[in-house]
Amino acid sequence: MAAVLMLVMLSSLRAAWADTPANCSWGQVAGVWEFHIGPGGYDNRLRCRSFTSVESFKVSLLFPDVVLDEDGNKGFWTMIYNQGFEVVINQRKYFAFSSYTTEDGVVTSFCNSTFAGWSHDVLGQDWACYYGIQWTQGVPDVDPVTTRLLHKDAYEGTFRNNPDFIKGINSVQRSWKAVTYPEYHGMKISNMALRAGGSSSTQSYPLPAPMDQATRKAISHLPKNFDWRNINGQNFVAAVKDQGNVCGSCYAQAAAIALESRLMIMTNNTLMTTMSPQDVVSCSEYSQGCKGGFPYLTAKYAQDFGMVEERCNPYHGHSTPCRPYQGDCRRYYVEEYHYIGGFYGACNDGLMMMDLVKNGPIPVSFQVYDDFRQYHSGIYHHTGLKDGWNPWKVTDHVVTIVGYGIDPSSDEKYWIAQNTWGTDWGELGYFKIRRGTNEVNIESIAVAMTPIVPNP
Repeated sequence: MAAVLMLVMLSSLRAAWADTPANCSWGQVAGVWEFHIGPGGYDNRLRCRSFTSVESFKVSLLFPDVVLDEDGNKGFWTMIYNQGFEVVINQRKYFAFSSYTTEDGVVTSFCNSTFAGWSHDVLGQDWACYYGIQWTQGVPDVDPVTTRLLHKDAYEGTFRNNPDFIKGINSVQRSWKAVTYPEYHGMKISNMALRAGGSSSTQSYPLPAPMDQATRKAISHLPKNFDWRNINGQNFVAAVKDQGNVCGSCYAQAAAIALESRLMIMTNNTLMTTMSPQDVVSCSEYSQGCKGGFPYLTAKYAQDFGMVEERCNPYHGHSTPCRPYQGDCRRYYVEEYHYIGGFYGACNDGLMMMDLVKNGPIPVSFQVYDDFRQYHSGIYHHTGLKDGWNPWKVTDHVVTIVGYGIDPSSDEKYWIAQNTWGTDWGELGYFKIRRGTNEVNIESIAVAMTPIVPNP
């Protein structure tokens, strides 16, 4: 039965990738898996739609990040949000999305199986397709998970500026200021949702890991205020981007900003280039184009395929076909990428501070409520107020943290983050948000990457 189900899923893979509504938790994925591998010897142009398995082996995914094969060899694994997982063992990587089906707005997630995914050696040279099935005593494990998609009516209609909502935000707190943005008026609610990243899966955010004594001691030696935009008078942060109103590309934008900025830091501003988020939107099969994606998988794309410069594929603000690049379109790669803390669920604000100061800006995911879009200045925290005029739903968004500080008048700790909504929003495209309290889950799943500085 499991084999038949897998064949059905593989045959519908292209349609399934138009969205990623799978909802699988760590507890459902951990366990014994059988990986079915296709023929090897391919390069990264391999497309894993359907294939014939030529070998299989079993691995055990253990808490919190350990994988063991049948011979006792040890490796690493991590969940990727609630969408899939990556395994690294015996000098090979394995990544696939968790299986699911959709019918009449109901999503059934099969957390005990994956769609066709990719396997390659750690050098990225020998590629093969694979899929995984979870087993317990020879039978499929884990019951399917059913969730309901938001009905399209939830985002129908147009946005209307609500002065009473702005007054309410500014009257219930003094930490930050909200304003009316005239350009929002008349915008489609669905476009505003894409601007903020897409529909939210609130259960997907893990709590920050407890901070150990070693981390507390390490951050006690860090500066009280730190901002990569001004290090001895130099700016090491890439320019603010604007993702537009019809493409949920924040994941690609934020990862590109982090990659650009870290290259600037590593070369002391002698290499200042602009990466192409459109390349990720159009070409990465690890993401869902304008319908969303994850910084972790964008960093993985940068390692496996490299990112090109903006001039090679300028940002269009909508999905475009992936086409070969002509001329001197070099690719920029990353040596390594990981969730801060080592794996999904191991992050906390202390580890984020340490990585930020040592290595550079970091992309982070968080939840956007309807008051956030009205942010103008100050230290943001969610007020709990709702805009009664507009049918806004909580969305997931990705931004880039570039610094941190403490407000001298209130002693309130904050992060400094660059948004992807242009320079007319917030503090010239930036915002501050409470630090150390996991405000709107911003300290749950931060990503780090180490770029490879190219030869001149």
